Amino acid sequence: MPALTSEASAMLTNPLDLMEQVIGGHGWTFERCTPTEMAAEAPSRWCDYGLFFSWSAELGAILFTCAFDLKAAPTQHADLYELIGLANEQIWVGHFSLDTEDGVLLFRHALLLRGTPAVTDVFEDMIDIALAECERFYPAFRFFLHAGLDAKTALATAMIDCQGEA
Repeated sequence: MPALTSEASAMLTNPLDLMEQVIGGHGWTFERCTPTEMAAEAPSRWCDYGLFFSWSAELGAILFTCAFDLKAAPTQHADLYELIGLANEQIWVGHFSLDTEDGVLLFRHALLLRGTPAVTDVFEDMIDIALAECERFYPAFRFFLHAGLDAKTALATAMIDCQGEA
């Protein structure tokens, strides 16, 4: 891997400036914590997700994290990793993880931008995919954490496709 030079990093502008426009376009609240970090809140069907964006000019990458409102007790961490692994097998972009320090479930994705112009469509897609995956798997995580279902049962129960109307 070639070493990153300050010349390569200097060519990149801060894509969080553009991300502010994308988040603002949704009407979501956001805060620019530092020049390289931004936080936002995205309302959805199951909960309000905490969105966090971190820009690394050196890597030319944005690290995107979407935090759930669900927390796992330390005693649940080991078994929760099975559910996270099963969920991750079903997604193409990004991955679920667990912040072991505070037990918060996360969806994470890094977007490499070095050598490519940052465009709003890519940022919108990144956010849309993350929120769709979080919404799709939220019930499984909730069944596991609050109903006491094992990982496979929680996932199977959440993935049932209902047909017709009651």
